[in-house]
Amino acid sequence: MEFAYHSEQEKKMILELREFRKGLPDFLEDFFIFLNTDVSAKTRLSYARDIKVFFGYLANEEKDFPTDITQFTIDDLRRVDARVLNRYSDYLTYYIRDFETKTEKNVTVETFNHDRGISRKLSAIRKLFKFYYQAEMLSANPTELINNPKIHEKSIIRLEADEVAKLLDVVDSGEGLTDRQAKYHDFTKLRDAALITLLLGTGMRVSECVGIDMQHIDFENNALIIMRKGGKEQFIYFGEEVEEALQKYLVVRHETVALPGHEDALFLSMQRKRIGVRSVEKLVKKYSSLITSIKKITPHKLRSTFGTNLYQATDDIYLVADVLGHSDVNTTRKHYADMADANRKKAAAVVKLRKD
Repeated sequence: MEFAYHSEQEKKMILELREFRKGLPDFLEDFFIFLNTDVSAKTRLSYARDIKVFFGYLANEEKDFPTDITQFTIDDLRRVDARVLNRYSDYLTYYIRDFETKTEKNVTVETFNHDRGISRKLSAIRKLFKFYYQAEMLSANPTELINNPKIHEKSIIRLEADEVAKLLDVVDSGEGLTDRQAKYHDFTKLRDAALITLLLGTGMRVSECVGIDMQHIDFENNALIIMRKGGKEQFIYFGEEVEEALQKYLVVRHETVALPGHEDALFLSMQRKRIGVRSVEKLVKKYSSLITSIKKITPHKLRSTFGTNLYQATDDIYLVADVLGHSDVNTTRKHYADMADANRKKAAAVVKLRKD
């Protein structure tokens, strides 16, 4: 089945990556060709950005390296050792970059990285060195000698049952919105209700949600097909509340004439274009801020809410991993470890050694 949104996003990322790579060393071509078969264009672009930070560090902060990033060769990579990498890891905590944008020159940006950010940037360098080491172009892999920062797991932020009910109620009523927001609420409330109900009722990612076309929905089986991370198509199923919200919205959607190129999109913006990820993030923030001032609710937190509810109802971590589209169940287990621990505590309380 065709996924027009994801195809266009992939093309956009590929073109952006090609342009970005012009500022990187030529010898990296083999590495990026290898990545073509391994990760998505979005991930390749992310790697490219992180790798450019690394070569920028070598060019500006380390001695005996070229000062022009594009002039680096594989011989320069051979001279990188564990000491250099440890200094780079320390550098990543805070650094200043000067670069040009399409509209401005000499833009200065300060960057702070905590443990997760440092770990992610080091991950790109690990992959880079591993590739050239396995290709026998490096005699050693110095990234094996450095440690990743210790990641402190954050507790899952999610909505409780009463907060979910309040969120859906405020989407329906618009109560508490500003005058300006209320002005548009009558035009968007059915769309917003369908969108938020779909996220809460399926746990799909926001990028998966905005990519849905109307023909992807099968009401006979209460199912729809989405494009998961990595380009995998998957059927997911929804309940009666999601069905009802979608059916109500589709009455309005079928009456709306979308702009060319957006005719099939399920969720449209006020401009009659396919709604974007950023717009969904904004509308979730708009409504959720009316029901809680403590929790910062994002589409991903709605996904966590679904995952929590499903795990509590089934106690099946493999089912949760499958429905959420996690390729590795350990990813799911890591996020829901606190809930598993709570279940184990319940088990301890159930077992009685002496009968009353």
